[in-house]
Amino acid sequence: MIGYLVNVYPKVSHAFIRREILALEAAGTRVVRYSIRRSPEALVDPADQAEATRTTALLDHPLALLMRALVWLAVRPTRLLAGVAAAWRLAPGGVRALLKQFVYLLEAAGLAALCRRDGVMHLHAHFGTNPASVAMLCRTLGGPTYSFTVHGPDEFDAPVALRLGLKVRHAKFAVAISQYGRSQLCRWSDLRDWGRIHVVRCGVDETFLEGDLTPPPDQPRFVCVARLSEQKGLPVLIEAVDLMKQRGEACTVELIGDGPLRGMLEAMVRDRGLEDRIVFRGNQPSSEIRKAIIAARALVLPSFAEGLPVVLMEALALGRPAIATQIAGIPELIRPGETGWLVPAGDAAALAGAMGEAMGEANELSLCQDRGRACVSKKHSAHNEAVRIRNLVQMEACRT
Repeated sequence: MIGYLVNVYPKVSHAFIRREILALEAAGTRVVRYSIRRSPEALVDPADQAEATRTTALLDHPLALLMRALVWLAVRPTRLLAGVAAAWRLAPGGVRALLKQFVYLLEAAGLAALCRRDGVMHLHAHFGTNPASVAMLCRTLGGPTYSFTVHGPDEFDAPVALRLGLKVRHAKFAVAISQYGRSQLCRWSDLRDWGRIHVVRCGVDETFLEGDLTPPPDQPRFVCVARLSEQKGLPVLIEAVDLMKQRGEACTVELIGDGPLRGMLEAMVRDRGLEDRIVFRGNQPSSEIRKAIIAARALVLPSFAEGLPVVLMEALALGRPAIATQIAGIPELIRPGETGWLVPAGDAAALAGAMGEAMGEANELSLCQDRGRACVSKKHSAHNEAVRIRNLVQMEACRT
């Protein structure tokens, strides 16, 4: 029995975790879902709504969590001392940071009790931030062994403060979602621990890889699926569309997603008179995202910081090339002339140029279709990557 721990699950942007869990279960592994808290966002996807009913959120009932934690700690006083020492080591400095780690310690004790109740033998956390901290503290307090997946970019923005190396040292194994991510995790870990750092990629389920590919539409239509936040670089996309307008090039962009910058981005679109070219659709269920990708000539993602976005895999699997920035793990999937276009981050002119090229030869797009789906099928199958996780858990269990 494996437990999965996420800070917020299910969540609109965490479909890749849902796919991994469901693929593990399809492969015969029982999975118990834990979330530290529930998402404040409305869950628009029926699959996420179903996952919410299967997930135990630690902070749903704070008093019950506290009682479980106190009972667990009361019968394990020596473990409590070890947990306090671990929390101290995890704190990046300052009283506030230390207090936060002690809150995590209580969450970890409550989680350890839940894992014992549910028969969880190993805990896998997604993200190297507080879920990995809670998983490590849970183990220190006598809970199950743990592992964790690092996605980026957040973990690599503050690797020292997050104590990534310490978390790797105490984990059974650690996972990165790309070779680039593994290199960064190795960078912040002790050389002796590199052998336990593996690549397990995010994936798409088989429904994305089934059926015939449809030709890209002739219309100059693009889609961007992204959280409306600073790291996604969306003002650069607006500027690129404006440049295309000034050159007399037809272009429309359907922008799917929501976030803190929505009001500012909508104002930018109005100020430039681009309301007929850029449409904001907010969060959409996966079925609508899929339709929007198929209806587009190409997917556009002008990010400043990423791990390796799952929406790129979805686009390629559905037969649409992607235009993305040459950062992080993206070049491992998007290859110029094969699966799409890469542009420098922040370069609106280069982005506009790539969007213009995507309106070119239909034969080139057909080649991109075949190569893109083949690449995703080989490297980003949710089933195959979930089996990698299962095998790593079993391998480490045999070593214990």
